[in-house]
Amino acid sequence: MATLFTKIINREIPATIVYEDEHVVAFRDIDPQAPVHIVIATRTPIAGLAELPDSGDHQHILNAAKKIAAQESLTNGYRVVLNQGEDGGQSVDHLHAHLLGGRHLSWPPG
Repeated sequence: MATLFTKIINREIPATIVYEDEHVVAFRDIDPQAPVHIVIATRTPIAGLAELPDSGDHQHILNAAKKIAAQESLTNGYRVVLNQGEDGGQSVDHLHAHLLGGRHLSWPPG
């Protein structure tokens, strides 16, 4: 069954896409937790970090985060978050990272 993110990647569900290449698609989160909150999802459906293959689209998430942070002018810093499983806060079983910025981000995150 296709995840919400697969449907966004396939343009079956609308989203504000801010970046895409042959490996990932990035779009604005519909419930932003910071002024800039972008989801970076792999084109290949991988359920999460625990299911990572040795190579593939997931290797491009951090490169995309760096490019998007520059595109969004996050010059004072930003955070990249990867959640795994229910207790880790993962709500969609499709590997993705959250790029957060545009304000001071406290630690610990909660």
